[in-house]
Amino acid sequence: MAATAGISAAVGTKLPSVPTRSIISDRAGSTTDGAATVVDVRLPVSPAVVAENAKEGTAWWVTTPQVAGGIEGYADHVSAVVGDSVTFFVNTTSPTFHVEAYRLGWYHGVGGRLVWQSAEVPGLRQAPPVLVAPTNTVQCQWTPSITVPIDPTWPPGAYLMKLVGTQGQQGFVPLCIRDDASQAALVIQQGVASWQAYNRWGGYSLYYGNKDGALTYTHGSAGATYADRARVVSFDRPYDHDWASGAADVVGNELPVIFDAERLGLDVTYWTDLDLHAHPERLAVHRGLLTLGHDEYWSAPMRNSVETAVQNGLNVAFLGANACFRQIRIQPSPLGPDRQIVCFKSAKDDPMTGVDPSLVTVNWDQPPVNNSEAQLTGASYQDVDAEADMVIADGHHWLLAGTGVTKGQHLPGVVAGEFDRYVPGGAAPSNVDVIAHSPIPNRNGNHSDVTWYTATAGGGVFDSGNASWVGKLSNAQLIPPNVLPSAVPGVTPVLLRIMRNLYAALGNGPASITHPSTGTWRAVYPG
Repeated sequence: MAATAGISAAVGTKLPSVPTRSIISDRAGSTTDGAATVVDVRLPVSPAVVAENAKEGTAWWVTTPQVAGGIEGYADHVSAVVGDSVTFFVNTTSPTFHVEAYRLGWYHGVGGRLVWQSAEVPGLRQAPPVLVAPTNTVQCQWTPSITVPIDPTWPPGAYLMKLVGTQGQQGFVPLCIRDDASQAALVIQQGVASWQAYNRWGGYSLYYGNKDGALTYTHGSAGATYADRARVVSFDRPYDHDWASGAADVVGNELPVIFDAERLGLDVTYWTDLDLHAHPERLAVHRGLLTLGHDEYWSAPMRNSVETAVQNGLNVAFLGANACFRQIRIQPSPLGPDRQIVCFKSAKDDPMTGVDPSLVTVNWDQPPVNNSEAQLTGASYQDVDAEADMVIADGHHWLLAGTGVTKGQHLPGVVAGEFDRYVPGGAAPSNVDVIAHSPIPNRNGNHSDVTWYTATAGGGVFDSGNASWVGKLSNAQLIPPNVLPSAVPGVTPVLLRIMRNLYAALGNGPASITHPSTGTWRAVYPG
């Protein structure tokens, strides 16, 4: 089948607690024009993932225009395991509705498979949310609509639960199905804390709020202000209907990686950042961690555990910009533990300032925390609204093997939105490699950098340096372009090959042994 094309029966080096390795060979010889030499790429492959993606896909996307309040909901779990029961709270104008569970993956290019469907259940117009002072927390206290048992027919993965009314109403509730016993080589981490930070359902997010204290079912009033923002946001509410039909960042900032990883049959498992917060010890049995397109909000347990794991050999890829930028605390809601994200964004306002300054919810590089994200990511967040080409700085770097690109080559339009760069003399390690160094003309000549570094006798860390990286990986010809865009000629194939090289490096042991960095930043920041 297509997912296994080019996969041989050869087995790579056996390492503790890691499943069988297979080899995908992409040898194409050496070049003399400044491009990297192509070598065999050893990918960690899972027969279970290959078999799952051999199944037929099912059209999963929303097919009709939606309005606020038509159908929307939330679950009492952000993630679950087999044996759990997940309760959904649904508000709808439809007299009845049902739930369809779609696992996201490759599935011959369709990107999802229908795993389960409920019977019709009564619809209900739920009570308005409440606004909790003084943190401006929007919280629903809805009547349960349906409880769904998670049984062994649900493979671990990223799911979209589709709410389907009888009058064309459709909307999503994201759900991650974990396998807590997994020892997969790679973990794909869904950044749900950042989704909730930006969620303006009810009129309040960590960015905006309504001066008059109004609650709405939509983005909020045109007069929403930063000063009136929420300081605590809750998972006890839906995502906006006009944010990927309630799917939040799953589709645009995560699905292209999920699609590609499962197309290759990679040995992957899934969890959310809240699971990392609750059980950081689970990092120890994995080789690589992939955080996706928007992973801005991190708790101290998340960051401390990943930094320690990198020193002990874990490899990490930050496939976005502005990652690990703000510190949060995580607390329970009336529905259960780890249901609220706390981020005052101000040391003066945060009551933790007088209790434990190290846990104050400010940007990681701000006082009293003073712990720049660059110490982990290798690059520092710079700005937003970039519009630029990605420019290759080191055509010989192993990450570019097989791409055919050369030093100085432009990949049009790759750098968009938020961006990071390496800052010489800053908080980042001194042995960072800069693979791409891209001028941002519309941001005062600043730069976006694609970086890689390895910890001494430890793991490696990749930073894509721009927020549009994951979106540019999209290669889904069978999914409508308004849901997921088609490949960009001359760009997407290059980035997908870089990802293949990266998967191999992340999934085959501590990168300080296999792919040590050498500090090539000096070539682009002389002096």
